[in-house]
Amino acid sequence: MKTETDDAPRQPEPWSMRPVTVLSVPAAHPYSQRVGAHQDVRMLADPEVPGAAEGVWWPPAALDPEWIRAHADEVDVLHVHFGTESFAPGHVAACIAAAHAAGWRVVYTAHDLDHPQLADSAPYRRQLHELISGADEVITLTPGAADEIAEGWGRTALVLPHPSIVPADAALPPVPADARLRVGVHLKDLRPNVDGPGTVRTLRTAIAVLREEGTAVQAEVRLNRRVRDAAAARQVRELCADAEDITLIEEDRLDDVALHLAVSALDACVLPYRHGTHSGWLEMCWDLGVPVAAPRVGQYAQQHPDGTVAAFEPSDGADLARALRDLWARHGARPGSLARAEVVAERRRSRAVTDAAVAAAHAQVYRRLRDGATR
Repeated sequence: MKTETDDAPRQPEPWSMRPVTVLSVPAAHPYSQRVGAHQDVRMLADPEVPGAAEGVWWPPAALDPEWIRAHADEVDVLHVHFGTESFAPGHVAACIAAAHAAGWRVVYTAHDLDHPQLADSAPYRRQLHELISGADEVITLTPGAADEIAEGWGRTALVLPHPSIVPADAALPPVPADARLRVGVHLKDLRPNVDGPGTVRTLRTAIAVLREEGTAVQAEVRLNRRVRDAAAARQVRELCADAEDITLIEEDRLDDVALHLAVSALDACVLPYRHGTHSGWLEMCWDLGVPVAAPRVGQYAQQHPDGTVAAFEPSDGADLARALRDLWARHGARPGSLARAEVVAERRRSRAVTDAAVAAAHAQVYRRLRDGATR
């Protein structure tokens, strides 16, 4: 039945109920996609980078004062995650000023206080000052990083944990069981914060210690065929060549399916970092049920304070052996076992809850900032 209100003009949706339009830099990154996955958030796509291949978001075209001024009416919140190291100090400050002039609020997530892609982080530290000082809200991933931000810049960072890396519907291929414990190190392309030779030396000592204790361990070191540091790659090859219990695998960059298979076959993954703050690789291992031995640098050990990450001194093989021993004592679900499958299933259930909570927390920050409230 038609009522007298059917022909009445619809009232515009109240401003406070509209989704918040967020320009996330970058938008295509899995982290940004996870934290922006909320019904109250409308995330814009990355603008095309002139001259870049399809899908390449760096250097981010949206981080430009002219671009911001040209799109002033399209955005509520600018959220900066990655890619600022592409610019000289001063550029980001100009972008933040342009965003504020356009009426946008600015959020910065401090993923890297010590940048993994840079050998010299001094210029980046100056840029961090611009971002942390200029943002309306600062987010980070661990309490330790928040403490560093408070001490260095006098800002109180909101701590929100890293979301999942492995999709909840990703099919995990079965892996063969092995009588020996298998430890893996992925050196990838030997970016600046990866200490390939040093990590292999430490691993050799750790394996010798474990072998003397009667623990059978086989290690694999994976290295991309195309690397950034040819001299370090040569040292890695030499160190692996005469190591009885270490196999060197040189390969092209793995796709996600092959990567998940390689990591799932491990009893533990050793992170080869000489510096850094947080690790998405560590999060992938957690999703796959693989314990992680992390060097005692940055805030890696705080990402999962559930005992699934053990810290070790980077150049101390005996300490790495101790870390591996502790991990296996607490989390001994072997690759290919029913116990490992149950761990992965439980973590997927846990991630479904925490990912939703993290997305909701981001949506709350965006809405509060847009609507002018303060924390």
